[in-house]
Amino acid sequence: MYWVFFINLESGRLTLPFLLINDMQEQYVIIVAGGVGSRMKSDRPKQFLEIKGVPIIIRTIRCFLNYNAGIRIIISVHKNYKSHLETLIQKFELTEASIQLTFGGDTRFASVKNGLVLIENPTSIVGIHDAARPFVSLQTISSCFEIALQKGNAIPSVSVNDSLRKISNNINHSVNRNEFKIIQTPQCFLVSKIKKAFEQDYSSHFTDDATVFESTGENIFLVEGNEENIKITSPLDLLIANALIP
Repeated sequence: MYWVFFINLESGRLTLPFLLINDMQEQYVIIVAGGVGSRMKSDRPKQFLEIKGVPIIIRTIRCFLNYNAGIRIIISVHKNYKSHLETLIQKFELTEASIQLTFGGDTRFASVKNGLVLIENPTSIVGIHDAARPFVSLQTISSCFEIALQKGNAIPSVSVNDSLRKISNNINHSVNRNEFKIIQTPQCFLVSKIKKAFEQDYSSHFTDDATVFESTGENIFLVEGNEENIKITSPLDLLIANALIP
């Protein structure tokens, strides 16, 4: 840790109490890219489609390198596309970044677990991010890593703008949308805790990493995400993505 204090530039005197700030801790991000993108109805997985000439996964990688050039990136990629991803990393001049590839599994759970195996430092913070979310903001990434360092986890979320109805036994009724949040990634965790969570058996109830973590009795801490941080899973999403870039 290091000390930061404020000085009055006119008098040269200390005018405010100093603040204790944490040094940049070792950080990892696991980018989950093991899917085949069946909903996109494309001959390539969605993460390899291009937005204005740049593959989605390359844009996603750049988001984290812009946040921290020294972040250690682990990509869980489908075995059939590992060599293709290696070619893209070279083409877009990312070979000097700390990027390690591992194979994705049959489920998101398995893909993330394969990535976690490669992280040895239990006191590091790891973000787990969808490869198909190339518009995550620097503020969202920073907030997630910062809060996870303080509290052990941090999950980005945004408010629900549409009206919601719950369906049960073929009967539907309205619910208060203010009681719900839309969850995004990166979902950040203390490595020792998320590794422990992934020691349990897979369950179909695990829709994301937060649900895996929560199932061990941990509380989840939400932070503000950014609305542009959409997950590109359909042709309509791809149209929106192209509109987001000038």
